[in-house]
Amino acid sequence: MSDLLYSEEEEALRSAVRELLADHCDAPGVIARTESDTPHDLAAWKALTDGMGLAGLLVPEAQGGQGATHREAAVVLEELGRAVAPVPYLTSAVVATEALLATGDEHLLAELAGGRRIGALAVGLHIATGGAYQVVRHESGALHGELTGIADAAVADVLLVPADDGGLYAVDAADATVTPQVSLDLTRPLATVTLNGAPGRLLGDAEPAVRRALQAGAGLLASEQLGLADWVLTETVRYLKDRKQFNRPVGGFQALKHRLAQLWLEVVNLRAAARNAADALATGSDAEVAVAVAQAYAAPVAVHAAEEALQLHAGIGMTWEHPVHLYLKRAKADSIAYGTAGAHRAALAELVDLQAP
Repeated sequence: MSDLLYSEEEEALRSAVRELLADHCDAPGVIARTESDTPHDLAAWKALTDGMGLAGLLVPEAQGGQGATHREAAVVLEELGRAVAPVPYLTSAVVATEALLATGDEHLLAELAGGRRIGALAVGLHIATGGAYQVVRHESGALHGELTGIADAAVADVLLVPADDGGLYAVDAADATVTPQVSLDLTRPLATVTLNGAPGRLLGDAEPAVRRALQAGAGLLASEQLGLADWVLTETVRYLKDRKQFNRPVGGFQALKHRLAQLWLEVVNLRAAARNAADALATGSDAEVAVAVAQAYAAPVAVHAAEEALQLHAGIGMTWEHPVHLYLKRAKADSIAYGTAGAHRAALAELVDLQAP
């Protein structure tokens, strides 16, 4: 049985990433970016990729990466979730990278691993593993069609586009029209991608590549949700210790203690589920079951934690200046990313042969 505790190397990685994000993704800065036309923090992305080489964690060393595993990538995503960092790590360094690992395109894989290009899989963020997704028309070597709900497409250099001939094509973002969509989570914007005769380079079969990418995305999304839930719980406890009513810390009231204790139990259980999913992806052992369990549990916990944080921060929690709204929006958006909790419960029922009567 695998050891799900964090290794010394993973804790060292966590410390390094947290320190970097403290310099680049402070709450006022992230809020200010959501009000601008450039919500992505490319300076933070450059520091993560060029400075630390984190874009290539899942890529073997022979292909220009770090040769690490999903466990290390999960630690990075925990810290990115804690900071609601507006960087395309999940979409490029995990989802697009996993699609390229499935197709075996070493050149493009090395470019993503080195941070020289940002990739985005042109499949809607809401699509679950094995779900039906939009495709474009492939005709005479060119691609035609429209794809909606593509996360981080606005900052991508290359789009991985599934076509109706069953192939997955690499398309330069400059050859596509990327139109922003209204998105609840302003730190992970969505866009519509329109292709009007865009040239595409065939990478391989789309179905196995998309399935692998979405499974890894769903499994490691649980670690992002864990980081988010852990931050809002820690921040809420800190706030309730400082805030006073009737000359007593609000956190000393029994009713609030019970709410926080329940939330702590949920976050601890989420950590176990997320770590198990990351370990299963790393080892290839029952990954489908582990990912389904993690996502069936992660979304409700992250949303609950963010909702409790908003309420327990009282008036200040309702203001734009306080970052708790960023966490609630990310939690709500993540709750439908790569499949809803209900979709993952249904998938889990099939996997373990426990269908409803």
